[in-house]
Amino acid sequence: MIDIKRTNSDSKDFIDLVRLLDADLVIRDGEDYAFYSQFNKLDQIKYVVLAYDDKEPVGCGAIKEYEPKVMEIKRMFVLPECRGKGVASKVLQELEKWANELSFEKCILETGVKQPEAIGLYKKNNYHFIPNYGQYTGVKESVCFDKKITS
Repeated sequence: MIDIKRTNSDSKDFIDLVRLLDADLVIRDGEDYAFYSQFNKLDQIKYVVLAYDDKEPVGCGAIKEYEPKVMEIKRMFVLPECRGKGVASKVLQELEKWANELSFEKCILETGVKQPEAIGLYKKNNYHFIPNYGQYTGVKESVCFDKKITS
């Protein structure tokens, strides 16, 4: 049974999972990792969701305000041995619910073309491709999505 918990970026479990995420991204992104990592600082994140399986942290995700009424999904990660069990979708859905409770209307996100699992996750959860935004404009290795979250 997967348990979901809301917290913030001070959570030790979140920090530990993000270290594993970053280690994976160093391998996937190679020389592009430094460019992407500058946009993934934890000190700007107030809203974090953690997934636990038998009280062990197995997944995470976060949201931060991008602009009025728009939250950006950040730092999505699930331990490799726990993938394919719906953990990421549960984290994502909780993030969307939280953003909606905070009166945001849309979520946006960026992922990389070298992360096909992430692209599949977002498509499965009704995210739609959008032109690359902000710092990702013109970056060929980036793929951006959005989803309206108001009911």
